[in-house]
Amino acid sequence: MPQQNILHQGNKIRSYIGSTLLFIGIFSSATLIGIAILLTTPFPFAVRYRISVAWCTFVLWMTKIFCGLTYEVEGLEHINPKQPVIVLSNHQSAWETLALRCLLPTQVVLLKRSLTWLPIWGWALATLKSIAIDRENQRAALRILLEKGTPYLNQGLWVIIFPEGTRTAPGKVKKFSAGGAMLAQKSGYPVIPIAHNAGDFWPRYSFLKWPGVIKVKIGPAIESKGRKATDINAEAEAWIAQAIEEMAKTQ
Repeated sequence: MPQQNILHQGNKIRSYIGSTLLFIGIFSSATLIGIAILLTTPFPFAVRYRISVAWCTFVLWMTKIFCGLTYEVEGLEHINPKQPVIVLSNHQSAWETLALRCLLPTQVVLLKRSLTWLPIWGWALATLKSIAIDRENQRAALRILLEKGTPYLNQGLWVIIFPEGTRTAPGKVKKFSAGGAMLAQKSGYPVIPIAHNAGDFWPRYSFLKWPGVIKVKIGPAIESKGRKATDINAEAEAWIAQAIEEMAKTQ
């Protein structure tokens, strides 16, 4: 067997082993953490939130140890913990849903309502001020986002939105839904775009996770006051598409 084929098979075997260990670690720890979060529902939100951040940090650590997958971040200077914002990020895998909780200030996430129906962990998600919507009913989803998103921003929480609505293949950006930009227009809070290439290493619908370094780019704030949602959305989508293109060129 040629040397390069031997190396490829060896890498694949290591990826299978690492991915299996990661799966076991995530499943078992998520159950324990979910129970812990549910037991702390009588306590302030900050207690449950810190538990969730600790778990996400633990998962990223397991990803590094078991799969050799790490990350680097560019643009941290654009983060002001005292300024609530709406984050619009591309969506390629489950990785970013965990990593953004560790990288960004206290936040709430727009997600599919069905996720909150999952036993234990889904129920725990529901206690973390998640904005749960039915994506099939866009009008009702927008109403819920506006009704809940603005008060959360006023409380100093960041609102995280994946406007593509579903995980997209690496190197591609699906057309953004207008919900996040509409929230920005109505509330007056700025938008921060975030781009990453997590799908290259933690592919959608794939059990295997590959070693490497995920790149995350945080863009400058996009002002929303006095602007139309279509313009805000277009600017964020263009910035993210350009950032993803630049990442692809440097790989």
